[in-house]
Amino acid sequence: MTLAWDLARDDRSITIFEGAPTPGGLAAPWQLGDVVWDRHYHVTLLSDSSLRSLLTELELDKEMRWSRTQTGFYGNGRLYPFSGALDFARFPLLNPIEKLRFGLSILRASRLKSPESIDHLTTEEWLTRIAGPQVFQKIWQPLLRAKLGENYRNTSATFIWATIQRLYAARRSGLREERFGYLPGGYARMLDRFEGALRRKGVCIHRNTKINEIAGCPNGGVAVHAQNGSGHFDRVIVTVPAALASRLCPQLSAAESNLLDSVAYEGIVCTSLLLKQPLSPYYITNIVDKTIPLTGVIEMSALVDREMFKGRALVYLPRYLPPDDPAFDRTDEEIEAESISALRRIHPQLKDEDVLACRVSRARHVYPRPLPGSGRRKLPVDTSIPGLHILNSANISAGTLNVNETVQLARREARRLNELAA
Repeated sequence: MTLAWDLARDDRSITIFEGAPTPGGLAAPWQLGDVVWDRHYHVTLLSDSSLRSLLTELELDKEMRWSRTQTGFYGNGRLYPFSGALDFARFPLLNPIEKLRFGLSILRASRLKSPESIDHLTTEEWLTRIAGPQVFQKIWQPLLRAKLGENYRNTSATFIWATIQRLYAARRSGLREERFGYLPGGYARMLDRFEGALRRKGVCIHRNTKINEIAGCPNGGVAVHAQNGSGHFDRVIVTVPAALASRLCPQLSAAESNLLDSVAYEGIVCTSLLLKQPLSPYYITNIVDKTIPLTGVIEMSALVDREMFKGRALVYLPRYLPPDDPAFDRTDEEIEAESISALRRIHPQLKDEDVLACRVSRARHVYPRPLPGSGRRKLPVDTSIPGLHILNSANISAGTLNVNETVQLARREARRLNELAA
């Protein structure tokens, strides 16, 4: 959508093919009970300049609501606050020396301007080097395992570097502190405004349109073959995940297909709960107990005014998994039961009657996990097929896959394509 927005000009005909019922991809909304909100959890930071510039163009940034959030940690069967210096001083899972090493490791990571020097290291190698083996085993390892499973062992150190960099972005941009924000109405409102603005610009949007194949034409241009017909275009930008792009474009060279297929993705199975009452004051509860089968607990109603949820609380229970994990094939009922059972171990006060609605979302290709040395194997946007380009989250060499990075990537590529066409 951002590419179309920046590429649309009076002399251009722009078309978006969307396979889903609504545009927006991983940011699309859905209905949970009688509430419409984001299908997956999202937050905007005060320092998200690319996303906020787009919101400004859509006349929505002025309506953003900003607040401070609190964080919790669950470990050793207990829930601990982890939101400030006093909480950190009282945090019982680390001794004083380990707390010092933990704090210094985050400070050191935040001051590293470029990830090139650590791209060849795994997360374990780098974090053990800067924080020590005890801190790694007590804090970093369980957090990484919750996010990546055993794949943390062959994930590049750039993964954790990007995460820390995002949290320190406000200070680097001159803001006194970072704040989290949301748009009243969630991404449903933003995407509805965005789609309307695109259509007014003349952009044609086809929903529920599955693409079967994309191929270069002998006389120039690129053909898009959909289930309900074909179209011919001067240029096509494929924005699906890398492995799917490889299958859609059979004319790519073997080297191009192999490079796309080599991208290692993490998927997500996420249970959303609409509850009568909040569980805690924490927007994020990090889990360092490996017996809890959740990446974390995201209590959106600790950030978003509960009036958006008709006075109730909205909680996300994500699990990040490889695309071939058997959990993707389990029934909704099985996943819901396991997720609620895990949540009860953290919050024993939760009763059956407190759960008003529950839904499970699955997405097999969410986050392109950086492998050691992958920064040196950057995916090219232009392909060997004239007029065919492939652009997706795998082109973000060191990031955390948030909406701001996605918009930033799209705007950068749109500028380049505009210059090529000039």
